[in-house]
Amino acid sequence: MNDDQLRRYSPQILLPDIDLDGQERLLQSKALIVGLGGLGSPVAMYLAASGVGTLVLCDYDEVDLSNLQRQILHQTRDIGRSKTESAVETLHGLNPDVQLITLAAKLEGEYLLAETRAADIVIDASDNYPTRYALNAACLATQTPLISGSAIRMAGQVTTFRFDTAISPCYHCLYPDQGDNRENCADAGVLAPLVGIIGSIQAAETIKVLLNLGQTLHGRLLQVNARTMEWRTTILKSDPDCPICSPRSGQTPPLESRTLSR
Repeated sequence: MNDDQLRRYSPQILLPDIDLDGQERLLQSKALIVGLGGLGSPVAMYLAASGVGTLVLCDYDEVDLSNLQRQILHQTRDIGRSKTESAVETLHGLNPDVQLITLAAKLEGEYLLAETRAADIVIDASDNYPTRYALNAACLATQTPLISGSAIRMAGQVTTFRFDTAISPCYHCLYPDQGDNRENCADAGVLAPLVGIIGSIQAAETIKVLLNLGQTLHGRLLQVNARTMEWRTTILKSDPDCPICSPRSGQTPPLESRTLSR
């Protein structure tokens, strides 16, 4: 670590739980962020600022005026640009030391598996059920930790899935039905700071998992009602009949994905 890095990360290095060794581990880590919208913006910015060495940025959408209310990676001048290009410019300005890899295409099949396997951790910042289920299946297949978050209207939630443990619930255990994929921020609305809250928690969980630090949200679902600012934690349990993660399932996880950002 050079002198500039020591100065940049000194507030984090001062934490006894991180120290120089932890910062070095972050610099050697690789995180895959799927979705560069409302959730992916704070995730990417905080991970870049914290010194996670390689960020793989996945989103094939373009910046739209309606995104700017909450997607703080992008600016008015970026309207019409790809979100990956806009994100790279913002993140390089924030921390030029971080390596940024862009995937402005769909992640599916073997492509999805390869990118998931190559990452130390995956952050799901998407806004649709097909992507969430596909990432869940791919992370399960490759035993890659998955940080899952969502936010709509004035409600948000976040959890951590660890597939390298003996017993771990998966996203399909939490939501066995596909859900109504028509529900999204563009149609239902969302409070702008809410995605910042959830995305920031996802970034914190990412760092904690990478450093094996403290108690993560593995096995717990953290929910917030921004209207009342009430928080609730629910214990998650594995579904013994889950068609994705149950040893009895005997099924090949679905791997098709659509990577749109909230």
